[in-house]
Amino acid sequence: MVELPDKVKAFINNRWVVFVCAMWVQSCAGIGYLFGSLSPVIKSSMGYNQRQVAMLGVAKDLGDSIGFAAGSLCEVLPIWGILLIGVIQNFVGYGLVWLIITQRLPSLPLWVLCISIFVGTNGETYFNTAALVSCIQNFPKSRGPIVGILKGFAGLSGAILTQIYAMINAPNEASLIFMVAVGPSLVVFALMFIIRPVGGHKQLRPSDNTSFLLTYGVCLLLAAYLMGVLLLEDLGDLSQTLVSLCTVLLIIIILLPIAIPVSLVFFSEPRGKLEEYLLGKPQQLEANKPQQDENEVVLSEVEDEKPPEVDSLPASERQKRIAHLQAKLLQAAADGAIRVKRRRGPHRGENFTLMQALVKADFWLMFFSLVLAAGSGVTVIDNMGQICQSLGYSDTRIYVSMISIWNFLGRVGGGYFSEVITRRFSYPRPATMAVVQILMAFGFFYSLMGWPGEIYVITVLIGVGYGAHLAIVPASASELFGLKSFGALYNFLTLAIPAGSVIFSGVIASGIYDYYAEKQASFQLQDLRAMSVIHLQKEDSLSCEGSICYSLTFGILSGLCIVATVLSSIIVFRTKRVYAQLYGKS
Repeated sequence: MVELPDKVKAFINNRWVVFVCAMWVQSCAGIGYLFGSLSPVIKSSMGYNQRQVAMLGVAKDLGDSIGFAAGSLCEVLPIWGILLIGVIQNFVGYGLVWLIITQRLPSLPLWVLCISIFVGTNGETYFNTAALVSCIQNFPKSRGPIVGILKGFAGLSGAILTQIYAMINAPNEASLIFMVAVGPSLVVFALMFIIRPVGGHKQLRPSDNTSFLLTYGVCLLLAAYLMGVLLLEDLGDLSQTLVSLCTVLLIIIILLPIAIPVSLVFFSEPRGKLEEYLLGKPQQLEANKPQQDENEVVLSEVEDEKPPEVDSLPASERQKRIAHLQAKLLQAAADGAIRVKRRRGPHRGENFTLMQALVKADFWLMFFSLVLAAGSGVTVIDNMGQICQSLGYSDTRIYVSMISIWNFLGRVGGGYFSEVITRRFSYPRPATMAVVQILMAFGFFYSLMGWPGEIYVITVLIGVGYGAHLAIVPASASELFGLKSFGALYNFLTLAIPAGSVIFSGVIASGIYDYYAEKQASFQLQDLRAMSVIHLQKEDSLSCEGSICYSLTFGILSGLCIVATVLSSIIVFRTKRVYAQLYGKS
């Protein structure tokens, strides 16, 4: 009979508790996705034009993606230290923005706001790195679902925080910035000692499949519930009491996954010591396996001499054939009949350092594919408020939350479906990335044509496509380049997002928007011909109306997504053999 204190200790050290707490951290860690709601407030309060707002968006994207410090510190600091740094940055950065917007501080230059938003949003990189590194180490055999769910909750955080803000019923919109500074900081501070790699075996258990299915069910319920609430708010005004009730139900749904570790620890039969030993043995053997030296002598001729039909054999028979061929080559090498080559660094599927990965073509193909596709997606997310206003929608908050929900579903779905094609069919995970890039290209083309319901089409397809990238790319990088330096590899790849944002949002989208805004303003001035109106137009920030504001931008982004599809297809072609070796080929 297991005593209650032992149960409590097992509960605290259970990897599912860590995973659930990581979900909660991620549910308030994606505050950068609220920029579409924050930017109109900043723009009107400070009198900025669209190019200046785009500069703030670039600063936000840089802060959200430059995680070198988080990735490096993760190897020397405990996880709670990483999370604490993120808490401090989030509170100080967005707290300063709130003080400036509410004029509690004197008006400061644009570059001060850019630095503040950069520092505040950069706290996310510490939250993301700590959550992903801890949970992938705890669940090394379930990388797709883990990354998809965690990144999904980060993508959904914009809608969650927006709904909580609606319950608060703050007197002014600047209060949203205050909530962004305080709310996530309190949640992460409360959970920072729970999120960590835990001991024990890390192999797949029979209960894991059921637990993941329940987690996916909660994810779908959460997305459907938020979508339903948004539709109700769009169709009619809800009373404050009803809004508060909806928010309370939302919080209950977010808390539901804690039932999984509670059930596993308190309501299931404890495993015997022998069973735990047998389950943990493969992981222990894998951990104790000595690292291969970079100059290890390898028989590179095995791939050259292996008959093509070997790849079509069952996994067991294929391994026998390869082992037999290796034995023959070893004997030939001993007799001097063939020349052996020395290994130059690890092979794909083994542990790489960041510097070793940077000389691999697959790594750069993945990076530039992410620049083009994810950069296009974040351009829409950053400009969602202005896109809605240009199309005549006054309540931008609903559509900002809606793209956040589809972003969430894209991340969860990207992790799930990429895991299916990888484990069941041994097909490269980046193939899923190529599919969603085609969907994104179609979404941009639909909006370019200005067809009916374009705001809904672009919200769904771009939200899903962008979110799927953030689940597929980290899992693919961990498979091709190992887990040893995953923090550094992941944070380098995320640099692709601000790189795309600088070009596509900071230069292309904002430049085209301001061009048409100035053109429309000049036409209005020619019609009115009044000095008072002229003075008013000079004082106000320029705004553009109509689908023309972003149609050219959408056309450019559609072409970029097609190029990204080509790059992802090249990765698939180059890594088919690697994935066949990693997951077996039936």
